[in-house]
Amino acid sequence: MPPPRPAPDAGEPPDPYGSHAYHDPYGTGPSPVQPRKPRRLRRVLTSNVTITLVAICGLAAALVLVDLNKMGGTSEPPKMAAGGLSTNDMLARLTGSDMDPIAADSIAAAKKRAYEQHVRELKALKEKAKRDAAARAKLKAEQERERLAKSNPSAGQNKAYGKKMNALKGWGRCWPSLLTLWNHESGWNERAENPSSGAYGIPQALPGSKLASAGADWRTSSPTQIAWGLGYIKARYKDPCGAWSWWQAHNWY
Repeated sequence: MPPPRPAPDAGEPPDPYGSHAYHDPYGTGPSPVQPRKPRRLRRVLTSNVTITLVAICGLAAALVLVDLNKMGGTSEPPKMAAGGLSTNDMLARLTGSDMDPIAADSIAAAKKRAYEQHVRELKALKEKAKRDAAARAKLKAEQERERLAKSNPSAGQNKAYGKKMNALKGWGRCWPSLLTLWNHESGWNERAENPSSGAYGIPQALPGSKLASAGADWRTSSPTQIAWGLGYIKARYKDPCGAWSWWQAHNWY
């Protein structure tokens, strides 16, 4: 007869298998109880690292939205020259555009200094470009800005104003000179701006605010700018033929 089993302790339920512990000789017994996943997930979501990463992602998304808004192009397109300007209107603009020779000489001196400074800067960039790839890229960007500054969809209309206003001055024979001169200076773009000197408009007034003497709409009005430019040419070079001859010798006028 087998010996009697010991009685279980008080308050402890009887072991249906006759033992209080199970010895697994192969180590394949039940795994320890795993922690609950919600608690682990909550710890991850509330950690400082996670909060920092979320903040960085939000900032990056905001910057992308700002760049996309810029790429969308919200600025208004340039206005073209006013259409339907009558001969009387042109004469009215030309009447007040005559300039004192001393004032013209002062403007010419400023343009000369700006051109010489521009030449020095370009020469330095070209020399540096031979050694420095970054300088070559900067030189290319500068040349592209100059090209874009002279491109203008309303250039044909501006030239038509220039030809007629030039004839009203009595300079019909000098129209080819004026045409070529301002092709070089601005491409007949009323919004052309020299990135180095700040010269502005079709005649490349320096500073651009000098154009205000011909009209309050000097920033966008090609007739106003043409009137000022013809006044400057008369005071400094007598006519566009003289201005173009000077430009050919000096690359500025």
